[in-house]
Amino acid sequence: MCNTSYDITYTDLNPKFLFSYIRQRKEEETNYHCHDYIELVIILKGKGHFLINGKEYPASEGNIILLNPGTYHKSIPDEESSTAFTECYLAFTDVEFINCPKNFFPLFHGYKLITKLPEAWKKEIFHLCNSIAEESKSAETGRYFILKAYLIQILCLLARFQKQEREDAQKKEMNPRYEFKSFNKKYVIQQITKYMEEHYQEKISLDQIAANMYLSSFYISKLFKSETGDTPINYLISLRMQKAKELLDLDPEKSIQSVAAAVGYEDAYHFSKLFKKYYGISPLYYKSRLPQ
Repeated sequence: MCNTSYDITYTDLNPKFLFSYIRQRKEEETNYHCHDYIELVIILKGKGHFLINGKEYPASEGNIILLNPGTYHKSIPDEESSTAFTECYLAFTDVEFINCPKNFFPLFHGYKLITKLPEAWKKEIFHLCNSIAEESKSAETGRYFILKAYLIQILCLLARFQKQEREDAQKKEMNPRYEFKSFNKKYVIQQITKYMEEHYQEKISLDQIAANMYLSSFYISKLFKSETGDTPINYLISLRMQKAKELLDLDPEKSIQSVAAAVGYEDAYHFSKLFKKYYGISPLYYKSRLPQ
């Protein structure tokens, strides 16, 4: 019996396939727009640009662009290129990838909206794009399910490519000669603290934070300590204790169990020990001193 392993999604990967098409763009797209679904754009030939959320990105054969819901974009072909700017569009919804909001495709390493596929990955994904184009022309039985099957293959290949990107980056992080620029260090710290502030109510770990950042937990811990003087876990505990104190200040009638759960702790006793260590008094004693 095969054990089901959802290693890229929380549940079964069963996207709703919306549409696909391949087009040769000769003129700049007039409509600067966004969608409420995910759209992948794979550049099959030629050169051009994509205007995405106010920033212009060069695009050419082998580039793949991630357009999550709410991402404004438009395509701009290079008029001087001798090869037509050929794009493959894939639209889908109803997915929930690990460490991502619902209906959001995880970004490439470094929070990139656009990346270049290596030749080996490009060959496989281009083949699937062409298979989708051919199937789209047919009226055969099960056409929708064949199209969805091709889409799932592309999503799984991209997940593997992202994993390889992360692993390659981690190898560089372990090389003492490799060093992030100070701007990037600051950005990484901002993203770590932002993630904690948005998820402190959940049961999160350093490994989860690292996976969300597409970095190694070792690198994150070392960088956070060098830039802030504290560890990521201590920062998370501090944040949770502050939020717990705010909850008690707002409503002294709240039970310790409910306050603990609200800041990410299932064990009220463990929470109370942390609170006392942080503030010098237990949460029960603290709330007894508040005006009722």
